[in-house]
Amino acid sequence: MSREKLVAQLNEYSPFNAVEGKMLSKMIAFVSHHENCFLRSNLKGQVTGSAWILDYNHQHVLLIHHSKLDKWLQPGGHTDGNTNVFEVALKEAKEETGLQSLISFGEEIFDIDVHDIPEYKDVPAHLHYDIRFIFEADLNEKPTINHESKDWKWIPLHEVENLNNEESILRMVTKTYEIG
Repeated sequence: MSREKLVAQLNEYSPFNAVEGKMLSKMIAFVSHHENCFLRSNLKGQVTGSAWILDYNHQHVLLIHHSKLDKWLQPGGHTDGNTNVFEVALKEAKEETGLQSLISFGEEIFDIDVHDIPEYKDVPAHLHYDIRFIFEADLNEKPTINHESKDWKWIPLHEVENLNNEESILRMVTKTYEIG
């Protein structure tokens, strides 16, 4: 996938609500105008890929407690030059959870989000242009954590807001209910 293919895929994406619609416009503009949008060296922001991992019955989601950000989030990370954001989301899901039962729900974009990343050590505050994909895994499989996370939990969808009530996370919960 090239930058142009990503822009085309984003242009085909239907936002869930007005908030996501504004982020979609912002993301298309960013990717269209920044050749280095897939590199951490772009200090304005970077494209990232995330995995929304559901159990097979779509009643639970796997969240990890992110070490640097100190919050419960879906697995994901930087593209580091890889223009295929789906591949990045899959790689990050495998690296951050160790799940062997992980399967793709498809390469269609599930959600997009543009959010602030605070300054950390020598890296100034910047934006992540996050593209999210759905995956499924066995609820009975115990993930492993790596250096990027403190813990993991399979969380019933109706309890997610107790760990993270950000609009971005709750939007994905609502979308999950809609797909069944």
